[in-house]
Amino acid sequence: MTTASTRSARQTPSPAESRAARLLARLTSRITDRLLGTALALAACNPPVALHAPPLVGVLVLGAATAAWWAAPMVDARPVLTSMRWRTIAARRRTTVLPAAAIAVAAVTDPAVWLVVCIAALLLAYLLVTDAWTAGVTAPPGRPQATPAVAAAAATAVVLLAAQAPVSSTSWARLPASLAVAATIVCPVLALRARTGAPADRRRH
Repeated sequence: MTTASTRSARQTPSPAESRAARLLARLTSRITDRLLGTALALAACNPPVALHAPPLVGVLVLGAATAAWWAAPMVDARPVLTSMRWRTIAARRRTTVLPAAAIAVAAVTDPAVWLVVCIAALLLAYLLVTDAWTAGVTAPPGRPQATPAVAAAAATAVVLLAAQAPVSSTSWARLPASLAVAATIVCPVLALRARTGAPADRRRH
């Protein structure tokens, strides 16, 4: 065996090393998305309380952080559905499942006001960074990038102020709750209609 062939054999990684390298590259890709998603999940777990909780709570928080690190990266691909299994759908929509789960956990853990503001800021940053409609390769060309950011920031501020309003103990508390539920339903419908109509607009041009 010549020196060149020996050197080539040494440089060729083994199958185990190749799998480890691919796994490492996958777990460290899109580091900004992962950091924001993990920070959002940890903040939603109410760290000041979790630090003084039983060990089981710490294990659950660690599991939530690990799951967030895996789920956080943006799915930057065309929305092609390959299977109707819930695992496939959840993996495809994990950047939606992650913030929704963080909001649900934050609602259960009842964090302090300053931590609620941090969660809202992390949620806003995460949604802007991982939104494939504005930041991905499939985003429509020529779409202004500042408009979604400003609209998301305004919506976050409105929701944050409404959530902190002292109306839960009043007799008319159901009215803002009903309006919040209606707005939650209307906003995704409008967003889906806008995304559905965009290709037709481009075809006309």
